[in-house]
Amino acid sequence: MISSPFEVGVSGMIKKSCQNSGSSFRILLVEDDPSNRKVTMLMLVHLGYRADAVANGIEALQAMEHQTYDVVLMDVKMPEMDGLEATRIIRQRWSNDGPRIIAITAYALKGDREKCLEAGMDGYLPKPIWLDDLRMAIETCVRLA
Repeated sequence: MISSPFEVGVSGMIKKSCQNSGSSFRILLVEDDPSNRKVTMLMLVHLGYRADAVANGIEALQAMEHQTYDVVLMDVKMPEMDGLEATRIIRQRWSNDGPRIIAITAYALKGDREKCLEAGMDGYLPKPIWLDDLRMAIETCVRLA
């Protein structure tokens, strides 16, 4: 089930700023942990981006069937379908016009970044995610798009 920033329990002031955002850049957040999902959505709203959120790779693929996204922030370890498998499928289905995919993961060991890139991800953000790092990763994708 797709949730929007309006469904994650943010304050009225943030809801209004999201509605007034002039950004047409669309982001899909794929994160199974409700707390991480809420915090990341609040950061995206603060940065002025429109975003949808889903809880796993299967839901991400379903969301992408109905909406075009410019960037997918993809958690790596999730139930049902992990981020690596979801990324491989996205690259197969939307090979020429697919979104930029940025891994977001608590796994920051040597070799983890390489596994994400080999799966077809374009970037890598270790958790906890810092606002400036998130901004920089998205801005890099905007320039590359």
